[in-house]
Amino acid sequence: MAEAVHPSVYTIPPHRAFADALAAGLLKMHGKDGLGLARGIILVPTNRTARAIQDAFVRRAEPGLLLPRLVPIGDPEIAETLGSALDPMGDGETAPPAIAPLERTMRLATLVQQVRERMGDPVDAGEAVRLARDLGATLDQLLIEKADPKQLADSVEADLSHHWQVSLDQLAVILDLWPKELERLGKIDMAERRNLLLDRISLRWRETPPPGFVVAAGIASTSPAVAGVLRTVSRMANGMVVLPALDITMPDEEWEALGPHEPDPQTGFRQRSIETHPQFALKLLLDRMGVAHGEVDRWRWGGGRDSPAVRTRAIGNAMAPANFTGKWNDLPPRERRLSGVRGLELATPAEEAQVIAIAMREAIEEPGRTAALVTPDRALARRVSAHLKRWGINADDSAGRPLAEEPSGTLLIALAETAAEGFSPVPLLALLKHPLVRFGGARGTWLSEVRRFDILMRGPRPRPGLDAVTAHLRAAMADAPERRKPGIAASLAWWEETAALLAPLEQVARATRDLPGLVTAVRETATRLAGDAVWSGPSGREAARFIADCEAQAALGPADAQIADLAPLLSHLMTDIAIRPPQGGHPRLFIWGVLEARLQQADVMILGGLNEGVWPNLPKPDPWLAPRLRTELGLPGLERRIGLAAHDFASALGGRQVLVTRARRDASAPAIASRFWLRLEAMTGGLTRAPRLKAWAQSIDRSRDRALPAERPEPRPPLADRPRQISVTKVDRLKADPFAFYAQAMLGLSRLDPVDAEPSPAFRGSAVHEILEDWFREDECDPDKLVARAEKLLDASDAHPLMRALWKPRLIEPIQWIAERVRAQLAQGRSPIAAEVDGQTDISGVTLTGKVDRIDRLADGRLAIVDYKTGQPPSPAAVEAGFAMQLGLLGLLADRGAFKGVEGDAAAFEYWSLAKDGDGFGFVKEPFRKRGDVEIDAENFVAHAASVFATAAEQWLIGDEPFTAKLHPEYAPYGEYDQLMRLQEWYGRGDG
Repeated sequence: MAEAVHPSVYTIPPHRAFADALAAGLLKMHGKDGLGLARGIILVPTNRTARAIQDAFVRRAEPGLLLPRLVPIGDPEIAETLGSALDPMGDGETAPPAIAPLERTMRLATLVQQVRERMGDPVDAGEAVRLARDLGATLDQLLIEKADPKQLADSVEADLSHHWQVSLDQLAVILDLWPKELERLGKIDMAERRNLLLDRISLRWRETPPPGFVVAAGIASTSPAVAGVLRTVSRMANGMVVLPALDITMPDEEWEALGPHEPDPQTGFRQRSIETHPQFALKLLLDRMGVAHGEVDRWRWGGGRDSPAVRTRAIGNAMAPANFTGKWNDLPPRERRLSGVRGLELATPAEEAQVIAIAMREAIEEPGRTAALVTPDRALARRVSAHLKRWGINADDSAGRPLAEEPSGTLLIALAETAAEGFSPVPLLALLKHPLVRFGGARGTWLSEVRRFDILMRGPRPRPGLDAVTAHLRAAMADAPERRKPGIAASLAWWEETAALLAPLEQVARATRDLPGLVTAVRETATRLAGDAVWSGPSGREAARFIADCEAQAALGPADAQIADLAPLLSHLMTDIAIRPPQGGHPRLFIWGVLEARLQQADVMILGGLNEGVWPNLPKPDPWLAPRLRTELGLPGLERRIGLAAHDFASALGGRQVLVTRARRDASAPAIASRFWLRLEAMTGGLTRAPRLKAWAQSIDRSRDRALPAERPEPRPPLADRPRQISVTKVDRLKADPFAFYAQAMLGLSRLDPVDAEPSPAFRGSAVHEILEDWFREDECDPDKLVARAEKLLDASDAHPLMRALWKPRLIEPIQWIAERVRAQLAQGRSPIAAEVDGQTDISGVTLTGKVDRIDRLADGRLAIVDYKTGQPPSPAAVEAGFAMQLGLLGLLADRGAFKGVEGDAAAFEYWSLAKDGDGFGFVKEPFRKRGDVEIDAENFVAHAASVFATAAEQWLIGDEPFTAKLHPEYAPYGEYDQLMRLQEWYGRGDG
């Protein structure tokens, strides 16, 4: 068949709704005959585009009609979809089958691992899969662009950096091995199969066109195979190509500046193409179709949902190449005015989502009106969806979410991570609290047990393994007071049942370096924990298919896989699996990703997330090919995606009413406005704002009543409820911050340690006390045995790594200092007689209790009270102010014979600090000094401490003094109860 002289190519401008305009035109041309449309074929880019065009026909088909065949040109089985339109296929040959995506990734990962190991740069299984996915994308681009990989050897330049040279060497080896592997399997790459089918379609239709009309609508792919099909369609008698938002009014000078450019014949210099321009891809497509810019006609028909035609001209001017933006100064106002387009800058993403939700809610107040949010920012889309639910509106995010972020996917990844980290507390608790675990009626009981287990797992991490968790719980029960032991015993019994569910995974993780075995163990454990819930629903069914595929193909993947490789491997593989919600959301509200929004328009278009790095997204580097090599091979530049994003933005900007939004900062830092936003602002002199929406967003959650700041708390419980027992270490808290004492002693509130906490100074102090107590009880304070005992405890297998690595050097030196000081004191007649003993006595109707770190017998028979400190001891100024009475009160207990087996009067009071002093560690400090006429010394320290305590007890324990918050803040440095007392409000630093 001879080709038509004038190609039949049209464009639908941005100010017209593409799908509706296309449907209107085809109905005018072929709708008179009831079967006219049914004989036609419409080639579209994606399945979603096909659905949008189908919906457009339905909106205009009042009496009903038979639709044309809608065929996505990217369908890997396009030959089967077209059916009889390709019968017969000419030579009768069938295309070889395509290799399955996961099988391809696994085989490529194996090749990557082998090649990297051969070149002395081995990678683990997870990294091999990541590199294989990127390699697959590079191979697809080579195939789609029909670039010959053999050109790589000719493209290498002498000055190519070492990094790219190594990557290129590896790629060259793989490109030599991969075709041989495919030939052995009798398969081809999917991209190659698609090229083969599209080339056959082009050939077949040139020879024998289909009997009905053929329309290629909305296709903007620059692939040579796709361009060949479009070229054929455009020159068929009953064919036409309808391009999306091609700017046919663009001046020739600007159009030619876009590129691609041929090298200069004299210098060989190639002018750089403007790949970031929204028209570049369409120009490249026209060049490959053999169609000139001036041969494209405007589509005559509108869809009835159009904005003014001047909008298209304004969009074209706004998107002019950078070298031609000077024309903005000379444009008449109507050529650069974006009437119907408003902009809003908000402070935060949360406020932006609130504004968008309100705008969408306002739009549907008018019957029949539609609104759509278009954004590549998935977090913003989810926020808006959540805000709309406050009005009972379910607007699903049609772009979907990766399987790795869905409950079924996160459970599989959580299992792999937990096993890889030896069932340490943080991943273990995250796994046990996963929403799918024990899903159903038993979940409430399960969560109650997990919460109780959570409390017991607070503090430094136990040793790895399930048995270590069991040992940790048994140790907690052994150390707990009697009243808590039944609860811990119940948690221990529950944990042993739970550990039995996880034990097979632990065994496989320890013994297996086989990827299929690891995947199977994760699947079986997921079923034991969650039952059918993990495989139910849209994400569950996709997870079941994915995990079955993984088990079938994992044997083809990287060798010597470990459990630590499994979580990143699963995450990489799940990234490309999108879970889209089933239909059933609000019929007039839509949330679209950029791909889903192509060729679709609503009455109100909201373009959200206009920040650089979001829209447009930053180009992802290609780890296999340097930018220079991509250019020489004819592959799209990394910036081509910015041009596609610009085209999507320009198309969406053509809606009747448009709201563009951005937040001035993201979750962690100030954000930079998108280059698209800046262009609109610069050309228009400032977009029209929508202050009403912003005001509504700021007021919707604001209370009408003025919030009054809290008063300073001063609880005054009845005398009968006040405690009649207090420890010597709590007297300072009672005096300095009575409310904190009240919260701890009367309300029973205490701060929880973090899960998997690093050892705190308190933990370090406990370790020191344990060493010195065991030294007294088992070694009788033999100075020659102290250092060895300390090293044994710090080197124990269950000691925290931070203790062994960082604290050991800082503890051994002061421990040596203690040993030498005790040796010297023994020679002078002073000897330790008690350590870590409890005592109590009654004073003024209150029981005073205390535990002394150590008591020494002095040479004259009197007693020395010793308290160990890993940090700085209290200052004498605190003692003079009536605080830091701990040593004096311990002396009072000793004087009254409260410590069993210890008799005598306390005559010395010493803090033995392990902190740094000058060039060494360790020093002794007494809690008093002389200053003017005020004198507190060893002779009257006990009496002074007793007087201070009696006064405090009479005020708050046997008196009715209120427990005022932060009474003496300078001596109340700890803030664990600051939130409970709402400190920021009554201190005047909050606004209520």
